[in-house]
Amino acid sequence: MARFDPPQIQDNPEGWGPCIMPEMYKDLPYQPFSKDVRLGKVSDWTGATYQDKRYLGKYSSAFGGSQYAYYHEEDESSFQLVDTARVQRPVYQRGRRMFQQSKQRRERERRQQQAAANMQVLTKTQKNRERDRQRMLKKWQKQFGKQMQENRNKAPMKHRDASVQIKDDWPVVEEMDFPRLTKLNLPDIKEPEDLMRCGAMEVYDKTYDRVTTKNEKKLKRINRIFHKVTTTDDPIIRQLAKTQGNVFATDAILATMMCCTRSSYSWDIVVQRVGDKLFFDKRDDSDFDLLTVSETATEPPQDEGNSINSPRNLALEATFINHNFSQQVLKPGEDKYVFENKNPFVQTEEETEVASVGYRYRKWDLGNDIVLIARCEHDAVMYGPNNDLQFINIKSLNEWDSRHSGGVDWRSRLDSQRGAVLATELKNNSSKLAKWTVASILAASDQIKFGYVSRQHVKDTAKHVILGTQQFKPTEFAAQINLNMDNAWGILRCVVDTCMKLKEGKYLIMKDPNKPVVRIYDIPDHTFESEDDDDSSSEDDDESESDDETDK
Repeated sequence: MARFDPPQIQDNPEGWGPCIMPEMYKDLPYQPFSKDVRLGKVSDWTGATYQDKRYLGKYSSAFGGSQYAYYHEEDESSFQLVDTARVQRPVYQRGRRMFQQSKQRRERERRQQQAAANMQVLTKTQKNRERDRQRMLKKWQKQFGKQMQENRNKAPMKHRDASVQIKDDWPVVEEMDFPRLTKLNLPDIKEPEDLMRCGAMEVYDKTYDRVTTKNEKKLKRINRIFHKVTTTDDPIIRQLAKTQGNVFATDAILATMMCCTRSSYSWDIVVQRVGDKLFFDKRDDSDFDLLTVSETATEPPQDEGNSINSPRNLALEATFINHNFSQQVLKPGEDKYVFENKNPFVQTEEETEVASVGYRYRKWDLGNDIVLIARCEHDAVMYGPNNDLQFINIKSLNEWDSRHSGGVDWRSRLDSQRGAVLATELKNNSSKLAKWTVASILAASDQIKFGYVSRQHVKDTAKHVILGTQQFKPTEFAAQINLNMDNAWGILRCVVDTCMKLKEGKYLIMKDPNKPVVRIYDIPDHTFESEDDDDSSSEDDDESESDDETDK
């Protein structure tokens, strides 16, 4: 019969739990706990069973304890070094891999020959087509790889500064974006009328037409005075404004506005509306007359500070070259071609040092009662094949570093590939060439002559050499560079109409330095004026009052 022995139960009158430690548990560590401790697990070897922070202390003891903690003691004796060097093969095993590779290569060639034998034999025409296809494929791969390399090496565009600091109290009265300006058109502009001709011009020396890279000529430093007088400081324009015209400017200012859609750098023009008349001026001490370099290039110069290739230093160098070249290619000792009137800006002590220049004051009828009067310039005269007199403008293109300006070396390409050199210049200096062309068309010049001038050494900005010359008729060159004069007149008419709708006062036209936008700002009347301007304006007022009294 089954027998049941009841266990021995210890009564603990002072608390909860056994009174004495059983024999079987004497050598085991003991974790103290209280009655409210939840017994949810036997053991936890990881210590990360409960990741949720709300349950981190669910099964922890209030008494703490580290009886079951594991401590790893480093035992250096348990480590040993292992030799990872390659085992030297015996002589009879060497070359086995090479033998296997050559065997596989022979097997692969045998299969290719067998496959080629099974293919259809191509005709001569098919072979030529396949050869052309392979050639084009290689060309595309090479071209695509070159473009990828250029895009990888292309430096990020830097933020350009505005030509003048815009103040907070100058409100924007009009904003014209380039896409809208490129669609404007003003055809059938009548031939202008010459109101006055002034100045004296020297004759061009045709020996410079024979200059090549083999017999280059050094560019000389010629100290002559160039008058870059703004519109309202021109005494003849002041005199003409009393009787005729209602819009007044110079050819440089007109060319800048008419070619504004090609510009990338910032520029500004001051507009004064006096009654029903508009005067377009440039600011004093501005960089308006400096010639930009590589303005429209894919990667324009971005050096800063005192670097010889910074945009401002390159502009100063280009202006210096243009002034010296335009005077060096003339015959100084021969008779000059003199207009009916003297140069209005020459003073008595400057008469022998003034640069060769001829001025035409011309009048255009733009329709809608808008009559434009502008001062235009010729640089020199020359005699054509039939000994006919021609008025010309002389400009210079300068090479500063072929590695950073299109990659076309003038000394090796100019004589044999002059078209490629000119095409690169049209791409890199589209705005500058367009402004020169427009100014020549406004002045009715018969020819525009370009000189190719390069640095004698790529890091020397003081010494230059003339490598060649080239001439075009302004209208033909305009067609070659895709310059539409109807669009240029349309842009000018749009700017004039916009300014005519404004109230009397002073305004600033500025091209945004980083966006294809031209804005017109309303500025205070005395902005950009110096003490000399105030004195001259007071003198003009006195003169006008005296003229009125004499008329009475």
